[in-house]
Amino acid sequence: MNSRLHRYPSDQPGHPYRNWTILGLAFFLVAFPLPAQTGTGELRVKVIDPTGLGVKTRIQISSEANQYQNVLATDDQGNAAAERLPYGIYRLDVAQPGFVAAHDSVEIRSSIPESYTIQLKLSTVEQAVNVVANSTLINPDEAGSVSQVGSPFIQTRLGSLPGRSLQDLVNSQPGWLYEGNAVLHPRGSEYQMQFVIDGIPLTDNRSPSFGPEIEADDVDSMSIYTAGIPAEYGRKMGGVVEINTLEQTQPGFHGQVVLSGGSFDTAGAFTDGQYVWGKNTLGGSASGSMTDHYLNPVVPENFTNSGTLGDFSGHYERDFTPKDRLSLIVRHEFSRFELPNELVQQTPHPAPLDPSLPFGSQLETANNIETMGIISYQHIFSSDLVTDVRGMVRDNADNFHSNEYAIPIELFQHNWFREGYFKGTLTASHGHHEIKTGVESDNLFLKENFSYVITEPTQFAAGTPPTFYFARNRPDLEQSAFVQDLIRWGNWTINAGLRWDHYQLILNRQALSPRWAISRYFRSANLVLHFSYDRIFQTPAFENILLSSSTSATTLSTISLELPVPPSEGNYYEAGLAKVFGGHLRLDVNYFRRLSNNYADDNQIQNTTISFPISFRRAVIYGAEAKLELTPFHGFSGFLSYSYEVGNAFFPVTGGLFLGDQAVLPTTGHFPDSQDQRNTARGRLRYQVRPRLWIAGGMQFDSGLPFDFQCSPGLTLSQCIQGQVAIYGLEVIDRLNFARGRIDPSFQLDASLGAELYRSDRFKVDFQIDGENLTNVLDVIDFGGLFSGNAIGPARSVALRLSTSF
Repeated sequence: MNSRLHRYPSDQPGHPYRNWTILGLAFFLVAFPLPAQTGTGELRVKVIDPTGLGVKTRIQISSEANQYQNVLATDDQGNAAAERLPYGIYRLDVAQPGFVAAHDSVEIRSSIPESYTIQLKLSTVEQAVNVVANSTLINPDEAGSVSQVGSPFIQTRLGSLPGRSLQDLVNSQPGWLYEGNAVLHPRGSEYQMQFVIDGIPLTDNRSPSFGPEIEADDVDSMSIYTAGIPAEYGRKMGGVVEINTLEQTQPGFHGQVVLSGGSFDTAGAFTDGQYVWGKNTLGGSASGSMTDHYLNPVVPENFTNSGTLGDFSGHYERDFTPKDRLSLIVRHEFSRFELPNELVQQTPHPAPLDPSLPFGSQLETANNIETMGIISYQHIFSSDLVTDVRGMVRDNADNFHSNEYAIPIELFQHNWFREGYFKGTLTASHGHHEIKTGVESDNLFLKENFSYVITEPTQFAAGTPPTFYFARNRPDLEQSAFVQDLIRWGNWTINAGLRWDHYQLILNRQALSPRWAISRYFRSANLVLHFSYDRIFQTPAFENILLSSSTSATTLSTISLELPVPPSEGNYYEAGLAKVFGGHLRLDVNYFRRLSNNYADDNQIQNTTISFPISFRRAVIYGAEAKLELTPFHGFSGFLSYSYEVGNAFFPVTGGLFLGDQAVLPTTGHFPDSQDQRNTARGRLRYQVRPRLWIAGGMQFDSGLPFDFQCSPGLTLSQCIQGQVAIYGLEVIDRLNFARGRIDPSFQLDASLGAELYRSDRFKVDFQIDGENLTNVLDVIDFGGLFSGNAIGPARSVALRLSTSF
């Protein structure tokens, strides 16, 4: 078998030209009665004068807890609406000439739209406004801990390499950390997380090496769950990241243009626009970027690491009546990139299988192409009853190719899936209860095509087949139903739910998962105590699962049990508090414990992006988190967070594809979870020097992940280490503590400067420059083992950003 036998014709399903057919399919979905996000609602405001007539004005709406700031423009009748607001308390401010300034607060606590009227008083009346808005820094009705990331934080975030802007935002929160190539891990979970994009859960791996990017500039707000997760969500429960890409509807045409660039020959552009007329909203966005530092290289030299990305989206929304809303969204995204080489792979050498060719270097390339269509419809029956539905179809193709100089193995992959998703919910509010019930169906049609050719047999165990080919397709059918009740009784809040899941791929499994969260608000102390329990049922990652669970995998290695990869089941616990000090300082503290059976993980081939799902018999993970957040106070704002985590996984292993000089794993015992980083700290402090000028500084501390280094039989540890120096270089090896089996700690500093260059009633131009990893530490994130490859973070770098909004 040789590489020239593995080409895929353009008419094969999953080819980029064929992906565009999904755009047409999207509009044939049937519109049945779903909120875009759980825990969000809508505020409909009416501003009137003393006689009851509508006032055309502007309303400032803000919530410190939700990092939300916006300005709503009322129409001639005084009406305005803010959609997709995370639950919490919002401050409303109206300053209209001729009237006394009005300040009030309103609480959004239901997905059913909330109506609120502000009556202005004439300024000739000698009366001061006595209404004092409640603090918006804490949500007294929040049953669990939810991290909110709003547009102010997104717009002034640190610069990111292409493919990582969204992941970097999530990684800034306590309890989350990176392994190589920006793969997110919430509280020790591998793979078990989901992004919910405009109400659609995407449960596949969305890191740069697996899926195309949704640009952070295209995100309006985010809600992040790691505990107290509503029963509405399932299947991937390590963490849930709700993302809203739709902006608030403001009459006329509005948008932004963002240009960015910096070190590693990085450049990018993003633009979006939205036009609102009558009951219609039409919008779109486009972005493109490129860099020579796309993935985390395996050696400091950063060989062969370029990447190019693109993202296009469009949406249309129409309010047929105040009770009926239709929304259509289409997205097309792609990424094309190279795989970083090791020193020996980069050094020119003969083609292993064809010595007649001139000397050359290894080149491995990959691409991912995705097209998605979404349709949703909402109908409000009454002020207490609303129903929603949402459907989605998408195509996704993932390809990998090696050239003739690849060592020690040529790899080829062409995976493709088509997904059809449907969800419908009904929400009813009665007294102290808000009850939501719903069903969902997710059907994936998987196609896997994988092959290899070994070019250096000495690097593999005796008896490993020199060539291998696998092709298979199979549907993954998953259904679920849920009911949850959000109960508010005085200062108590309870969120209780029950979820049923059915999973049918290679195995046929179903489970009932009870969940509940409870909190108590102490008004005098401005304190919320909360506790949550989540029973979890998590389906395994579907990337390469057909091969990983097949008997073909066991013909290559005896490490994995000859069993299909099963779903994970377990129990999550969390206890914590949220406390406000002095009106500007908020402290969140949480303790968590996670007990999982069939704990999900993955193993990858060499240092490539090809990975295979596995599971360990069980895992125990526990830890604590704290975050101190300062809202604007005398020009200062910022946050400081700390996470402590301990995790252990227990043998044996099920699934995977183990190749190379990997020793046989034990069938009993345990080892530190690969995300077992004991101490993680993040911080950022900003100072507003002038109304149009700010500076900021930040820090990042990582105590180091564990690594599994196994010395070859017959060699001393010193000899094995010298061998690693020849492969990866002394700089990398010096960052490893072989006695502890951990990577040395990493401490990084960053600094930013931002300025408002121009402002008018119509335009606003901002500039930002970031210096990152100013300590220039060699940030070794991972060091190769059975379950992770090598990964080195970026060196000292600069990022520039120029944004124009209108």
